[in-house]
Amino acid sequence: MSNPSSPFPYRLVATDLDGTLLRDDHSVSRRTRDALGAATAAGAAHIVVTGRAVPWTRPILDDLGYRGLAVCGQGAQVYDAGAHRLLTSVTLDRQLAGVALAKIEAEVGPLHLAASRDGLDGEVLVGPGYEVVGGLPATPFTDASDLWTAPLNKLYIQHPDLTSDELAEAATRTAGGFVTVTMAGEGIVELLPLGLSKATGLSLAARRLGAKATETIAFGDMPNDVPMFAWAAHGVAMANAHRELKAVADEVTSSNEEDGIAVVLERLLG
Repeated sequence: MSNPSSPFPYRLVATDLDGTLLRDDHSVSRRTRDALGAATAAGAAHIVVTGRAVPWTRPILDDLGYRGLAVCGQGAQVYDAGAHRLLTSVTLDRQLAGVALAKIEAEVGPLHLAASRDGLDGEVLVGPGYEVVGGLPATPFTDASDLWTAPLNKLYIQHPDLTSDELAEAATRTAGGFVTVTMAGEGIVELLPLGLSKATGLSLAARRLGAKATETIAFGDMPNDVPMFAWAAHGVAMANAHRELKAVADEVTSSNEEDGIAVVLERLLG
């Protein structure tokens, strides 16, 4: 917990972006901004923890005037938003990823693929048939060998028939010994470096901020937030959250459209 003299009981407020901090139009409400501002004024640090890699996260952080640390790429990157530089970056073993893909496709058939390249300006390569959720910027490719020509943070996979839950389950069952499989939303199933999660990056960032897991409250909405909830002292799922996250949450708040983060923070601030 934070300083006993502080009215706010946590030193670290960790928030996912999509479906959590962001409304469906990708904005952050004034009420939520004010509640986070009040929490930081009470001595807590706000840290964004997102599945988006830095290039897809930076415009949002800049719009928010966010100058702290951010955990990006499902924990692969710790990014200093104020200095616009990467502090840590974990890349995917491309040989293991190739083996994992082969095993998954042997189980479920051909996949549609995309890949996130490492670095501050790493582009997202998108193959035939892959649908980018949210219209985020991406670079098309037609030759699958292009995927492997530079270091990657992650691979994205989609299936023409299976739901994201079904695909994630099949990928974990067949390739979970080679990569970490996570689902960050409908249409967003990812293959990550083995053992990587949001908790990995959050623990590194928290150490830099001098905060502990026991001093952290976390907000999220998807299965990729499960490890973060397991690490933090208190996990809050949004009303719009996936059932898997709600099952492990300490509480469920209002939806991202209804200022769910602010509802909890205002109560804690008294």
